[in-house]
Amino acid sequence: MTVSAQVDNQAVLTPEVEANRKADYPVHPLFLNRWSSRAFEEKEVTHETLYTILEAARWAPSSSNLQPWRFVVAQTEEQKQKFQSFIKPNNQLWTKHAPVLLLILSNKFRQDGEPSGAHAFDAGAAWASIAFQANLLGLATRAVGGYDREKAREVLQVPAEYELHAVIALGYRGAPETLAEDFQQRELPNGRRALSESIIEGSF
Repeated sequence: MTVSAQVDNQAVLTPEVEANRKADYPVHPLFLNRWSSRAFEEKEVTHETLYTILEAARWAPSSSNLQPWRFVVAQTEEQKQKFQSFIKPNNQLWTKHAPVLLLILSNKFRQDGEPSGAHAFDAGAAWASIAFQANLLGLATRAVGGYDREKAREVLQVPAEYELHAVIALGYRGAPETLAEDFQQRELPNGRRALSESIIEGSF
């Protein structure tokens, strides 16, 4: 069974998603409509919009309610230039157009000083919340792993107890034509392997 273009009366799949993504089971269109683009409009993201997105991350699931996530936010040109100094050159080609860049971190330790086994897991939940709330507000996001973590730690003065995860580019989706040709060809929602290939019933 595949999900139709309309699961309820309020939400539909966007045309590019309808053409490129088919669900094995009927999920809400939010999960299909969210995809990671590289093209961004030169349009400001207001303080209220950005903080609404981060508010969603605040309510992500959290082991023992430790909320280990932190977000380093870059919106001014000076702040974004700092980020560009540690983002790898191929990713600079498009991240330089994003109106907001975020670095997601997580505290590796519990309040008693013991290592936290769930800090990265929880940071991932916060990232998902950012991505989905942004999509609900008509914005796009893309997580960037291609950056120099040690340089980022130095430039942003990140304390040793925090692990660096991904840089998130955030803004309003732009036209693919604004990207370099190689990127233009990839500016489409991608697919997923069949659900059955990810499920192990009982044990391996």
